[in-house]
Amino acid sequence: MNHFSRLALLGLTFTLGACSVLQGDKVDYKSAGKAPSLEIPPDLTQLSRETRYAVPGAPVTASSFQLGQVNVQTMPTAVATLGDVRIERAGSQRWLVIDRPADKLWEPVKDFWQENGFLLAMDQTNLGIMETDWAENRAKLPQDFVRNALGKVFDSLYSTGERDKFRTRLERNAAGGTDIFISHRGMIEVYSTTNKDQTVWQPRAADPELEAEFLRRLMVKLGVTQEQSKALVAAGAAPKGAQISQVNGQPVVQLEDGFDRAWRRVGLALDRTNFTVEDRDRSKGIYFVRYVASQPDKAEPGFFSNLFSSSKKDNAPQKFRISVVSQGNLTAVSVQNADGTTAATADAQRIAQVLSDDLK
Repeated sequence: MNHFSRLALLGLTFTLGACSVLQGDKVDYKSAGKAPSLEIPPDLTQLSRETRYAVPGAPVTASSFQLGQVNVQTMPTAVATLGDVRIERAGSQRWLVIDRPADKLWEPVKDFWQENGFLLAMDQTNLGIMETDWAENRAKLPQDFVRNALGKVFDSLYSTGERDKFRTRLERNAAGGTDIFISHRGMIEVYSTTNKDQTVWQPRAADPELEAEFLRRLMVKLGVTQEQSKALVAAGAAPKGAQISQVNGQPVVQLEDGFDRAWRRVGLALDRTNFTVEDRDRSKGIYFVRYVASQPDKAEPGFFSNLFSSSKKDNAPQKFRISVVSQGNLTAVSVQNADGTTAATADAQRIAQVLSDDLK
């Protein structure tokens, strides 16, 4: 579609949206897998294939899992349980703890995303990760008399100018059950020139409420009633988040959590942001990641712009280690180079700030 046609349709959507009311807080996704074609870059697909449903609390081996070598700490934060389903919350983050083995949950979770209007761009049982393609929340489209008159024949003319994708990660826990994390990434289409004749896609902040809504729906899929799921998601107050301190001249993110809980929170924060987790070693408290800094103030917004075009990436990924270390009742999170040496202060500060913002 040429720029004129695209902008005309974008303008039509904005004009109609200005004089209409959205469908409340409804969620109704339609996959964008065909129009437009959304390319998944290598950074999101070329992942290590050595880990299957990583076992928190011990080296990732079947023997250590069977021996139960993991020390699960008591978690003094908001927890709500119903049957074999529990939801836990830390700041804006939530995740499910299910008293069922991961291999029994994989297909139901996969069916869940397809039932909610998504195609899966990643489906890797060996990693315990599935990821949807980019999709549009059609519930955000204006419901006015013009659209109703045009009917669904011209429904494709409307666009919200937003796209969402969700990553689901399943990890075995020490009790033999499964922790399920759902993380959101979003994009928004904006004008890139003062003449408003070109647009680019830029990343927008992760939406914790969307994550919570899909966790709630997943609970229903797993046997919890609608009313019960709403009560579980709403239960409890959000505890304290994170703060950045300086240790030996280097930025360190400090969490008021024990290691077990902090490890989970950091993993979810990495899923939400511009990181690709290539591997993890919980026994050493290390996530091995690739990171690409987004550039939302520039016409070419770096990594995410290439999801919607074939142009060459200007922002090459860098490899780092994210170290998670227990310090009594606190946990320190620091940034290292790929070889384990201290990262440059500027890199460490930027990444620590990204993690801290998400962990709040």
